[in-house]
Amino acid sequence: MKSLDPFVSLVIRRIPAIFLLSCWMMLALPAVSQTQNLPPPTNPDTGPQTNGDESSGPTMRDRTKPQPEDNPVETLKVNVDVVSLLFNVKDKGGHLLPNLDRDEFQVIEDGKPQNIKYFKAESNLPLTIGILLDTSFSQDRVLPIEKEVGAQFLQRLLRKEDEAFLISFDVNVDLLQDFTNSEHDIRKGMEAAKINGGGAVGGLPGIGQGPVPISNPKGTLLYDAVFLAAHDKLHSEVGRKALILLTDGEDQGSQLRLQDALEAAQKSDAIVYVLLISDSGVAAGTGPGLMRKLCEETGGRVINVGNNRDKLEKAFDQVSTELRSQYSIGYTPSNGRHDGTFRKVEIKTKEGYKVQTRKGYYAATG
Repeated sequence: MKSLDPFVSLVIRRIPAIFLLSCWMMLALPAVSQTQNLPPPTNPDTGPQTNGDESSGPTMRDRTKPQPEDNPVETLKVNVDVVSLLFNVKDKGGHLLPNLDRDEFQVIEDGKPQNIKYFKAESNLPLTIGILLDTSFSQDRVLPIEKEVGAQFLQRLLRKEDEAFLISFDVNVDLLQDFTNSEHDIRKGMEAAKINGGGAVGGLPGIGQGPVPISNPKGTLLYDAVFLAAHDKLHSEVGRKALILLTDGEDQGSQLRLQDALEAAQKSDAIVYVLLISDSGVAAGTGPGLMRKLCEETGGRVINVGNNRDKLEKAFDQVSTELRSQYSIGYTPSNGRHDGTFRKVEIKTKEGYKVQTRKGYYAATG
């Protein structure tokens, strides 16, 4: 019998080992694939924390009861080339003028007159309003007044087609009450607001913050709260939209800037009012000026109430009257480009009346 070639003999001897290795690889590969495709583990935490991963942006903790998701409601979004502006008109004495005609007004965009498509008084258009309560240490003594007067204001203002939501902000941003028309739910949400300084405030080295002071301590996330209220809550809503802030105007520790909050309010078509209030009753620092910019750019205004209950009630009455005395005007811009740029808008009257409206809008994209 002829002897086998040495190479052939080596291959024959190695066949069992090769066969076993192949079988092992066939069994192992599916297991590896399944391991790679496993979903990430769920986080057992009760909700997102505002002071968590700052690279992901600010978040709002939902402090309301879980809502059923069996029948989610989708909002229809329509991309149209008509710009709508809501505004108030006042005479030189500051009195509202609710009965003016269309011919009284002229709309100017980026310095160019525009053709008005429609004009209407909008006292009955559905209103969505958010109340944002500053619950940092500066509001300790006035917070009970804010909660009581704020609940009364919403009770008087809201009609059956209107809705409100409540947010508190301190070291966190908390949703206390989601969209509702219920007086009971509003009062329950107001009662949930509590002072929370979180301990991350300035002070002497070694007292609560180690040997080196925190460079940007978190105490009043005002800008984050405005951004989240406008972007997360109002952006998809239709009709008239407004935010009312009760605060001393001082931000401490927000991840976002004032400009980010302003842009979110502008893109959601929200009017912003700020009622300056604090335990000291004094509007100091840079806060009041920055709040004035936020309000005037969106068509609202700042009202200083100090720490006085009567002034707070009158301020809410003024806001209510203005929201129920608005005009609506619409036009198709002569600049038809969908470039996402900011367009400056001005409404003028023949008689030189003061018009309270937003200063511009962001064009559509795509």
